[in-house]
Amino acid sequence: MERTATIERNTNETQIRLSLAVDGTGLASVETGIGFLDHMLTLFAHHGRFDLDVRAVGDLHVDPHHTVEDVGIALGQAIAEALGDKAGIVRYGNFSVPMDEALVLCSLDLSGRPYLVLDVELTNPRLGEMDTELVQDFFQAVADNARMNLHIRQLSGRNTHHIVEAAFKAVARALDDATQLDPRVQGIPSTKGSV
Repeated sequence: MERTATIERNTNETQIRLSLAVDGTGLASVETGIGFLDHMLTLFAHHGRFDLDVRAVGDLHVDPHHTVEDVGIALGQAIAEALGDKAGIVRYGNFSVPMDEALVLCSLDLSGRPYLVLDVELTNPRLGEMDTELVQDFFQAVADNARMNLHIRQLSGRNTHHIVEAAFKAVARALDDATQLDPRVQGIPSTKGSV
């Protein structure tokens, strides 16, 4: 069974085509017009072992907000579609990533109940052409549309780039763990019968 999805999202603000293969090898081809976001999505794919192709054209003459949020929406939708009813998956993932002085933990549950807790201190307001407040908007969009409970917590760190990069890597690794198929799991990984 191939766990893949392709999402097309076209609005007056953005035109996005995103393809995701959950059981990939970490191949990424990303063009959003926002260099820092491209960098984060590329390392997300690489460290999560997802194959990811993103083409986004947005109203960057206004600001990066619509593009960042809409790519997050499309990624969340792709995760949900690729996993289908989630039968046989581990469901939970937890991973801590160190990056120099920064240490960031991600714990997530593909529960069907979206919730984001983002506890990071981003003192630099911009990374390249991306406002760092958009990190929360991105992960909120992913959590809402993938219908996952997503906690990201900074345990240490000073450099904003390191903190955000460690967060993306931690989410990727935790999501990779959560999406693995466990031969001991029969059907939906919930006593309720659905997630």
